[in-house]
Amino acid sequence: MKEIFNIFSRRKIKQPEKPKITVDYREKNSLVVSELASLGLDIEVKELKVADYLVKGTAIERKTVSDFISSMKNRRLLRQLEEIRQYESRLLIIEGIDEQELYTDSKEIIGMHPNSIRGFLLSILLNYKVPIVFTKNYEDTARFISVLSRKEPRETPLNISKKFRSKKEQAQYILEGFPGIGPKTARKLLKKFRTIKSIINSTEENLRKEIGKKAENLLRIIEHQY
Repeated sequence: MKEIFNIFSRRKIKQPEKPKITVDYREKNSLVVSELASLGLDIEVKELKVADYLVKGTAIERKTVSDFISSMKNRRLLRQLEEIRQYESRLLIIEGIDEQELYTDSKEIIGMHPNSIRGFLLSILLNYKVPIVFTKNYEDTARFISVLSRKEPRETPLNISKKFRSKKEQAQYILEGFPGIGPKTARKLLKKFRTIKSIINSTEENLRKEIGKKAENLLRIIEHQY
């Protein structure tokens, strides 16, 4: 609490400090940050190795609906979820559900089956143990962060860093980037062929023996000319 003097009584009057929000520099031009400033919060912009916002020891990853879908497709969000788990208190905000549908019963609208999105949301909650908050828009996001900033603080660990995968995990991660290749199929291929190079050089017949029709999509990408 800051102290100021009342010129009439000469008694010190305590003035509450503004809650402090640490924001990753890549978020500095977002409407959320400007809204937080308008709400009277103290904004500190710096490079965060993990998360978009740090609020009272809670790490927040913010995704608009479109960004959530794209980061789900390219699996970037999986890495971010692994990293944010280094914080005891963490949160995923999915922003803009009033402005864009998260999923519909029509696959053509977003290019992904709605059950895939439902399953991914459940995985975030059950496997990664990251709570999810759905907000209407950037103003709603800022208000959630503002409320959180006024709660009792938590201690922030000092050893938070980018999560580095082992070579086995990196190989599996690369394979999971192919359409139709999930963690189970990727591990099956690596156990059989041992290296990504061997998988790529394998025949369609051998791949079909292991993963069936999924081999077609895998070979289609491998053989595609840029």
